[in-house]
Amino acid sequence: MTGSQDPPSFRLAYVPGVTPDKWVRIWNERLPGVPLSLHQVPAAEASGVLLGGDADAGLVRLPVDRTLLSAIPLYTETTVVVVPKDHLVTAADEVTVEDLADEIVLHPLDDVLGWERPPGRPAFERPATTADAVELVAAGIGVLLVPLSLARLHHRKDLTYRTVTDAPGSSVALSWPEDAHTDRVEDFIGIVRGRTVNSTRGRQSAPASTGERTEKAGARRGPVASKQTGGARRGAGGGTKSGGTKSAGPRSGNPKGGGTKGGGRRGKPRGR
Repeated sequence: MTGSQDPPSFRLAYVPGVTPDKWVRIWNERLPGVPLSLHQVPAAEASGVLLGGDADAGLVRLPVDRTLLSAIPLYTETTVVVVPKDHLVTAADEVTVEDLADEIVLHPLDDVLGWERPPGRPAFERPATTADAVELVAAGIGVLLVPLSLARLHHRKDLTYRTVTDAPGSSVALSWPEDAHTDRVEDFIGIVRGRTVNSTRGRQSAPASTGERTEKAGARRGPVASKQTGGARRGAGGGTKSGGTKSAGPRSGNPKGGGTKGGGRRGKPRGR
């Protein structure tokens, strides 16, 4: 349910790799009186931040607990393998998981791909973070599979990446607590879904005033009158089968009127 009273600002959490700049810009254009504050949080902590009330909504990575949080999936990222620039993998534009079977594949503790079993050979120890894993890739210790946005976030001149065609992707969603669906949250939903500034979807419209109801009623009656007037015009011009023959000259000359047959016979003298 939409809250009756909204906070004076909107707090948006987002996880590393997500770029909310475009949506924030639109927010500032549409709602200049409602400041939007950004808070970057680790992917694993995003749900806790929302449920703890430290943010009104968040751009998070799925999955989330759907019994506590609402979520609108936005997009799914391509997965890439990060390697040194002189690695054999760079000879191809794309690779498969099988191509990495003999590689040491680093699996950081903050991994967001949700592998059932990571490909390749495991490293002796799991890096604490993706940033740490990138440093190990640069040192020649192994390779790393991450969403494309994280590869770009941790870009280094001595590293590059290639698409892994059959690796799981990472989906990004807009999420908020089930019991905190405020008007401000609905405003942001409209922005990420591309609604226009005049869209009222998701909002309850205020009851129409008496004047508005009268005006609308008049508008509904308008088409009926217009239809009758249009029918009279069509009858006068003889453009239709039903009205054209009855409104012809003979009828106007004979006040009593008559059928089309009578009008036709009166047009010529009778022969004897």
